[in-house]
Amino acid sequence: MSRIAVLIVVLAVAGADAWAGPDRYVEARRAMVETQIKARGVRDERVLRAMLTVPRHRFVPERHLRQAYNDHPLPIGFGQTISQPYIVALMSEEAAVRPGQRVLEIGTGSGYQAAILAELTDHDRVYTVEIIEPLAQSAARGLRELGYGKVRTRTGDGYLGWPQAAPFDAILVTAAPDHVPPPLVQQLKEGGRMVVPVGPPGLVQTLWRITKEGGQLKFHSLGAVMFVPLVRR
Repeated sequence: MSRIAVLIVVLAVAGADAWAGPDRYVEARRAMVETQIKARGVRDERVLRAMLTVPRHRFVPERHLRQAYNDHPLPIGFGQTISQPYIVALMSEEAAVRPGQRVLEIGTGSGYQAAILAELTDHDRVYTVEIIEPLAQSAARGLRELGYGKVRTRTGDGYLGWPQAAPFDAILVTAAPDHVPPPLVQQLKEGGRMVVPVGPPGLVQTLWRITKEGGQLKFHSLGAVMFVPLVRR
């Protein structure tokens, strides 16, 4: 039996999630991982385990609960969205975050991606920036309630990154700038990975994995995507 299958059995037998009462969504998460994520080529066992573990429905507005594990993004207010599960898994896999590594997320949104990252490294090594203050506050509160209170959150302009905590082993940008932000490049550690959608707002963008090697950037296209624009002050 695979490690993923074992985890599913454990969750099903336990009959409860780690945070609040019986978890009615175990099967929905299993189906999400099998049909949306593994079927499209995501293979990192740690990422798959994180996607099985984190209760996505806890990051979705109540009116969208029935769609929490569907294969599409969902609105979370203020013109922002929680990304579709496959994109969250793909970006997490391409960032190749390992235990003990420091990771920066630009665009906290609901807090879901930050929770996934916290499953991949030490909780207090995850830094996340959100420019929309009500979303930043809501995400910080939700992360605390779910046991991710050590994730470091702040309200600010994500384009500028988090220079006081740099350098980062990985940077994930969950909103689309029209160019790669130079401050984020500067804050990326030598040998680090950045996963970022780049392109015009409202149109098709390209999701890039950028690695820094010898002070130079190497770009690898991960395909076409559509993200909300990166909001600036």
